[in-house]
Amino acid sequence: MKVLVPVKRVIDYNVKVRVKADGSGVDLANVKMSMNPFDEIAVEEAIRLKEKGAATEVVVVSIGVKQASETLRTALAMGADRAILIVASEDVNQDIEPLAVAKLLAAVVAEEQPGLVLAGKQAIDNDMNATGQMLSALLGWSQATFASSLAIEGDSATVTREVDGGLQTITVKLPTIVTVDLRLNEPRYASLPNIMKAKKKPLDEKTAADYGVDVTPRLTVVKTVEPAGRKAGVKLGSVDELVAKLKNEAGVI
Repeated sequence: MKVLVPVKRVIDYNVKVRVKADGSGVDLANVKMSMNPFDEIAVEEAIRLKEKGAATEVVVVSIGVKQASETLRTALAMGADRAILIVASEDVNQDIEPLAVAKLLAAVVAEEQPGLVLAGKQAIDNDMNATGQMLSALLGWSQATFASSLAIEGDSATVTREVDGGLQTITVKLPTIVTVDLRLNEPRYASLPNIMKAKKKPLDEKTAADYGVDVTPRLTVVKTVEPAGRKAGVKLGSVDELVAKLKNEAGVI
């Protein structure tokens, strides 16, 4: 079984995001970029499936700017077999919207014929949590989102999902789309020898036009602002004082 893993290049989660002075967007100048953490977990799970013998090949794909090739090389260094880069923009500030990403991934799936698509549940830059679900709809495949556990058994996958009420375990037929959550695994670090080997692994570069997909944004960002500053908290001497403040000042009771 072939496993396809979409990965996205995002601002590193350790970086404090800054808004441009004119409010036109986020400042990306000299900012460290990394693989989306949820996608990193998906890559790790795909590699583990191959190590267990449940998968035969792991293919990673990224959609965006040419610099995303660095993100793909990281996935290859972790253990993926080959990579596909779809250049859909020349502007690092343009975020390819979920529907366009899903359409491009559907075209890749038609070419690659994977038995499983493993994706992060969302990207930490826009938090849309939509691409996996849209891809499932476009392909007519089953889906299991927010996975914290995954087991492949014959022609089906058993997935434990993290939901508001706790955990839910479902079984879906392959081929399927699985989007992963934080507690699925702990991604490995790429060793230096594997980083060197990754430079020789195949990385095919294509464009959105090659797949006939229009990636023109449907949304327009009017303004970007920093989150409002939070007021300092206060210590109270008793429960009665807390209740009084909630009632008289906050007006919540």
